[in-house]
Amino acid sequence: MIYQIEFTKGARKQFKKLSQELQDRIQSEIDELANEPRPNGVKKLKGEENNYRIRVGDYRVVYGIYDDILLISIVKVKHRSEVYKDDS
Repeated sequence: MIYQIEFTKGARKQFKKLSQELQDRIQSEIDELANEPRPNGVKKLKGEENNYRIRVGDYRVVYGIYDDILLISIVKVKHRSEVYKDDS
């Protein structure tokens, strides 16, 4: 099953702020999620029903998996020192 991948508005903005080299590395990992939404090394986030995260070097991609509609929603793309801080 192939999942559709969507970025939230905030995640797209975070992604576009990264260097082109980082964007390419992270995009290839995100593209692989369409075929395997729970790859080796994925972590389920505590306190969140559908949220998971993958590592790409020093960056983290936080995303939600919705198996019923075959959708992966990218929620955050940030450096590991910032990704878990409250956005409010």
